[in-house]
Amino acid sequence: MAITRTAPFSALQRWHVDLPLFYAILALAGISLLVVFSASGANFLIAAKHLVRLVMAFGILIMVAQIRPENLQRLAPVLFAVALILLVAVLGVGIVSKGARRWLGLGPATFQPSEIMKLALPMMLAWYFARVPLPPNLRQLAIAALITLVPVALIAKQPDLGTAVLVFGSGFAIVFLSGMGWRVFASLVALAAIAIPYVWTHLHGYQQKRILTLLDPGSDPLGAGYHTLQGMIAIGSGGFFGKGWLNSSQAHLDYLPEAKTDFVFAVFAEEFGLLGILVLLGIYLFILYRGLFIAYLAQDTFTRLLAGGLTLVFFFYAFVNIGMVSGILPVVGVPLPLVSYGGTALVTLMAAFGMLMGIHTHRKIAA
Repeated sequence: MAITRTAPFSALQRWHVDLPLFYAILALAGISLLVVFSASGANFLIAAKHLVRLVMAFGILIMVAQIRPENLQRLAPVLFAVALILLVAVLGVGIVSKGARRWLGLGPATFQPSEIMKLALPMMLAWYFARVPLPPNLRQLAIAALITLVPVALIAKQPDLGTAVLVFGSGFAIVFLSGMGWRVFASLVALAAIAIPYVWTHLHGYQQKRILTLLDPGSDPLGAGYHTLQGMIAIGSGGFFGKGWLNSSQAHLDYLPEAKTDFVFAVFAEEFGLLGILVLLGIYLFILYRGLFIAYLAQDTFTRLLAGGLTLVFFFYAFVNIGMVSGILPVVGVPLPLVSYGGTALVTLMAAFGMLMGIHTHRKIAA
């Protein structure tokens, strides 16, 4: 009598987990544990906390993957309205830390409403474009711009330029995927260029200095250029093969600021070298490919736009962080997705991947 063997991953498939995407995320989580442990100075307590957060985040991924896409579509306007109300509340009663008002208290815990908006905005825009003819006309693009710019302005007011840029990117990704023509795109680029002087005058002094120092970090090596210079030194000292795990001198000698969060890529590059960087970038590129493939197979406008938008935003997060650490973008305080030590941002990303997997696994397969 033949014995039927159950594949070890069949349970994950029953829970609507896309296995190729799941394994790529799991690989990043493994890299994250290694590099956070090293960046924290081999602190077992921090590594244990990070492991617990990763386990909880994977649990959230699986929970969100159970939500059918049509329920996500119904939830989109409600989630967006709640996130918008919370952003307004932050400006009035938010908790101030390091000169910024970004957090709300929830009993003994605190959270950032801007993290919710990272999911709510692309969901809302996908919901809106699913109800209008595509490609959108100028009126519909203007409405989409209003939906995007209101939360972006509220986040920038906190001030949190990094998150504002990421939220704007999440909105722009959906608008771009909706079929925006190249002429409209070129017009928006021109308008953005015209608006640069106005935006510049409304930036805080430290934000202006970060941008100016990007052109010449050596002009202020112990001030605004310090982060960029130390990140570049760490990356360069890694060479091709790296110095080896737990051997990041920049992190362990406290030259590298925010080593386990915003500048964790520099620690990874110093310890694993160019070879490790290529492996890491390969995993990110595979996630980009898999997410866009899921978007290609999506069966309606809402799921196609949401899947594509979430995928592009994830890759945009990685691009901004790596560019920031390597000195080609200003320092804006953006963590490396699924690698940096953190809580709320990790949960947000895993929830986004849960949506992506749910969109793929809940498809109606034609007979």
